[in-house]
Amino acid sequence: MKMGCLNGTTISLSCLKLPFPSYPSSFQNVPFRRTIKPLSAALQTSPATSPSTTKAEDQGARSHWKAAIDFKWIKDNKEAVAANIRNRNSDVDLELVLQLYDHFFNLQKEVERVRGERNAVANKMKGKMEQFERQRLIEEGKNLKEGLIALEEDLLKLNDKLQLEAQRIPNMTHPHVPIGGEDSSMTRKLVGSAPEFSFPVKDHLELGKELCLFDFDTAAEVSGSKFYYLKNDAVLLEMALVNWTLSEVMKRGFTPLTTPELVRSSIVEKCGFQPRGNNTQVYSIEDSDQCLIGTAEIPVGGLHMDSILAETLLPLKYVAFSHCFRTEAGAAGSATRGLYRVHQFSKVEMFIFCRPEDSEHYHEELIKIEEDMFSSLGLHFKILDMASEDLGAPAYRKFDVEAWMPGLERFGEISSASNCTDYQSRRLGIRYRPLEAPVASPKKSKSNLAPPKFVHTLNATACAVPRMIICLLENYQQEDGSILIPEPLRPFMGGRSVISRKS
Repeated sequence: MKMGCLNGTTISLSCLKLPFPSYPSSFQNVPFRRTIKPLSAALQTSPATSPSTTKAEDQGARSHWKAAIDFKWIKDNKEAVAANIRNRNSDVDLELVLQLYDHFFNLQKEVERVRGERNAVANKMKGKMEQFERQRLIEEGKNLKEGLIALEEDLLKLNDKLQLEAQRIPNMTHPHVPIGGEDSSMTRKLVGSAPEFSFPVKDHLELGKELCLFDFDTAAEVSGSKFYYLKNDAVLLEMALVNWTLSEVMKRGFTPLTTPELVRSSIVEKCGFQPRGNNTQVYSIEDSDQCLIGTAEIPVGGLHMDSILAETLLPLKYVAFSHCFRTEAGAAGSATRGLYRVHQFSKVEMFIFCRPEDSEHYHEELIKIEEDMFSSLGLHFKILDMASEDLGAPAYRKFDVEAWMPGLERFGEISSASNCTDYQSRRLGIRYRPLEAPVASPKKSKSNLAPPKFVHTLNATACAVPRMIICLLENYQQEDGSILIPEPLRPFMGGRSVISRKS
């Protein structure tokens, strides 16, 4: 059975019947999202604070979400937190955060004191007493109630301000991360060697034009700059890259997903991105609380939001395909032309939820998967341990992969892998319950369960399609203008070994 392709070529439909690995059977038993009741009041500031909204927030009086930030730890480790803020070149005002916290803490104690007095008055009124005494208690109770309402309102406003400031504090940083700007990043490993050519090298734009693979001009008229049409064999190459990547990552125990590409702005914020800040990379939908995703990391991060997972389910490993949308604010120059920096692209993302003690191990696993895949495609690349100022707020440590792009005459980023520790899970409310309770007891009750802990989250790019197309076209170009297809991708392109000019 045949299917028609552009320009008269055909590929067999049998090429689509490829043996994909099966996903883990335990996947069907994983609760995607199980809403839980908050374990504490909305104002509690311990690590166990629930991110669920208060009743006032549900009614629209206050819409900002709450993160389970451990303010006591921040206060006890003030110097380390301040040094981390400086090392990341962040403009967070730590002194303001601590002042707000102290004010909040004192005001909270005052609220509790007044609430106790009001309860004491209410208890006194239950007994027998003279009418004038009852009237006096009624007046006292009324005054305490009015004062308590005012104090609680002040406390809510103060908590909102505290949260808004404290949520800007970046994650702590791995001790091995180089300190400084991007130029301070360290090369962990150099893989392969650059190809040698006996003819003038062309960049992907020239190759794409000759092979009729892209149309930037029409896309600019239809959608604007930094958009593009993929055509002919470029379409097949994108599909081959996506399917090959999914197949390879699934072999390593990852469960495949496709995700929503519109999410609530609060989910974007909880994952550590700023949907409406200056020079934001996020497209927001006007007159709504929704945004287009810049990476599948965001909807996958929200998959188990507000849940307590069983320890036996961990690690949860997902590989997600999505389209991604980025404003690329501030990006300009020849280094960003063509497919290198665009507003919309396809990407396959890996994401892991795990126990805190395992996150560094899985960070190494993610970068090893990337290394194995890019090596199998014959690319020349380097793995970088990114410097502190180049880390996004959620990342404890980040490895970047930069591949050689002969037409651009430089290395270009094609992937990254980040360990975000509990930065995202404290905002998304994702915890797990350890198997062992702290104190053994013959009686089984809910109180004997081990207290839940926040999971660690990690993410890594398995395949950013436009950057991979650049690498393949420029590294595998031939003197006659054709492009060799790397062997691992050939079964996913109907067995073809070359992309050539159409007659």
